[in-house]
Amino acid sequence: MNSLNSILIEGNLTRDPENKTLPSGSQVCNFSVASNRFYKQNDELEKEVSYFDVEAWARVAQSCAETLKKGRGVRVVGRLKQERWNDPEGKPRSKVKIVAEHVEFKPVFKKEDAPPEEEEEERKAEEVF
Repeated sequence: MNSLNSILIEGNLTRDPENKTLPSGSQVCNFSVASNRFYKQNDELEKEVSYFDVEAWARVAQSCAETLKKGRGVRVVGRLKQERWNDPEGKPRSKVKIVAEHVEFKPVFKKEDAPPEEEEEERKAEEVF
């Protein structure tokens, strides 16, 4: 029986996504999301930013690669995955990333001086995959 491993994160891309097609033909898209948390401490509003690496596969990867750009808002539903390896000195290392199972693209607000073709791309990008 599997244990529960589920995460939902919302934030903005910190850089453009990196898309690859593997020799097997599988498509993978990697991107990073910054998520802001605001809280009060001693009557002052504080901001905490956390950064998460996200990996999407197959159709989700294709949609992300076609739609996402740096700064775009997303909501990612997925699972956590821990990668483990040994560094050149032989010390064990690990990293936790999010494997996306569903990605929602946040709306892009219309710019006053945007050309018509850019507005059409933004409208298409608002679709949910």
